[in-house]
Amino acid sequence: MQKYKDILKNRQDAAEKLLEVIPVQKLKEEFWNIVAVSSGGLELGSLLCFQSFNRLDYLFSEPVLAPNNHECEVARVSESEEIVINEKLVAAFDIKYDYIYGEAHRKHEEDIISAIYQYRKGRHFSSMQDKVVLLVDEGSESGAKFLTALKTILAQKPKAVYIAVPVLPSDVLELLETFVDDIYFLYDIDDYVETQLYYKELPDVTDETIEKLLEE
Repeated sequence: MQKYKDILKNRQDAAEKLLEVIPVQKLKEEFWNIVAVSSGGLELGSLLCFQSFNRLDYLFSEPVLAPNNHECEVARVSESEEIVINEKLVAAFDIKYDYIYGEAHRKHEEDIISAIYQYRKGRHFSSMQDKVVLLVDEGSESGAKFLTALKTILAQKPKAVYIAVPVLPSDVLELLETFVDDIYFLYDIDDYVETQLYYKELPDVTDETIEKLLEE
């Protein structure tokens, strides 16, 4: 764990290093759609985005938490109401699927729709059919945000899907590789703790910044 502590300065540093492993010429020529799966991923994605060549967007999702442990994410729902369930945790906590689907619907109605109107002014997420997509996040503890985004986007039949993420757990890397055309990353870590640990600076992204980036 100590080996990788503060391995990245900030999102700018992470973006510059990612651009060394991403095929930048293809990024420019093929008009990749850069899709963030978190607010931090949105800021990182903006630093990867070549303004005249690529489009930046944010695919919203929300966690479904265990009924008796509000720090434990057992599922995640996207803005298209696609749901990814952590079957092992659901079984371990003996959680009913009615609870999962009910909470997912509530999170969609109360949180995701509100975010769509606040940050995208009501515009729905654009279809990625026949398009090249680059999913982006600043890190990934469990892969849940990426998996939820993948379930949403793959259902739209894109031309190709890639992932760019500076740091992620080794087992999550292996899992995600089965669903995408390629993953561009800097560090895969066996004993991954939390993304914040691997950056010297990782400030919260403000509502104003999210709105500004999505307007651009």
